[in-house]
Amino acid sequence: MNTTGNTIFITGGGSGIGRGLAEAFHKLGNKVIIGGRRESVLTATTAANPGMEFIVFDAASPESITAGAAALTQRFPALNVVINNAGVQWQHNFATQAALDEAGVAAEIDTNILGVLRVGAAFLPHLKQQPAATIVNLTSGLAFTPMAAYPVYCATKAFVHSFTMSLRHQLRKTPVRVIELAPPWVATDLAAAQPEQAEHGDMKPMPLADFITAAMAALATEGEELPIANAQFLHDSGVAPQAAKVFAMINGAH
Repeated sequence: MNTTGNTIFITGGGSGIGRGLAEAFHKLGNKVIIGGRRESVLTATTAANPGMEFIVFDAASPESITAGAAALTQRFPALNVVINNAGVQWQHNFATQAALDEAGVAAEIDTNILGVLRVGAAFLPHLKQQPAATIVNLTSGLAFTPMAAYPVYCATKAFVHSFTMSLRHQLRKTPVRVIELAPPWVATDLAAAQPEQAEHGDMKPMPLADFITAAMAALATEGEELPIANAQFLHDSGVAPQAAKVFAMINGAH
C-alpha cells in the first residue's frame, strides 16, 4: 500500500500495536484518527502526537461502529484506510473449567470477529467511492498454528484470516485493497497481562518498536498476506504450500 498521503482510521489505536502503527503513519504525514473504548488512553496518545485525532469507538458495539463510521466519513471525506486492530485475548482451559466462560468467549468473539465484520461493512460503502482505499485486518501468527492456552483467541484470528481472503477476492474489482497483517508475539500490554506466559520455549516477544518497523516496511510492499518475523514460521507450518492454488481453483482466478 501507499504509506503516505492517506487519511487513516485505526481501531484500538490508543495503545500497543495500534498506537505504534498510528504514530508511524502520523510521522509519515498521514492524517490519523484513532478509536478505542478508553478515552484517557486516546487522549494521552493524541496529546503526544499533535495533529492526530481520536474518537471513542467500541469495536464490540454495533451501535458505536455505525455511529462512528457515519461521523468519521462525514468529518473526514478523504478517509481511505481502515485498520482493524482492536482485539482481546483470554485464556480458557476446557480440560479444567467447570463451565464455559460465557463472558470471556463473548468478548473475544464480539471484538475479534464481529468487530471486524461490522467495521468493514460500515466503512466499505465510503471506501469504494475513493480512488484508492485499503482495509488492513490484523490477525496473528496464531491464526495459522494455535497456542492451546488461548483457544478462542486463536480461532477468532483464524476466522479473520479466512474472512480476509474472501473479502479480498470479493473486492478485487473495486478500488479497495484488503491486506492481512499477522504479528508474532509482540511485547505489548496484551502480552504483559499474561505473566505466566513470559516465554514459550525459546520464543520471546518481539519488541514493539522492531515490530512496527518491520510492519511498516511490509505494508509498503505490494504484498497482501503479511506475516511478520516469528509469525512467518507459524504461518508456514499451518498453511499448505498449495493453499493459494487451491483457493484460486475453487474461486476462479478472475
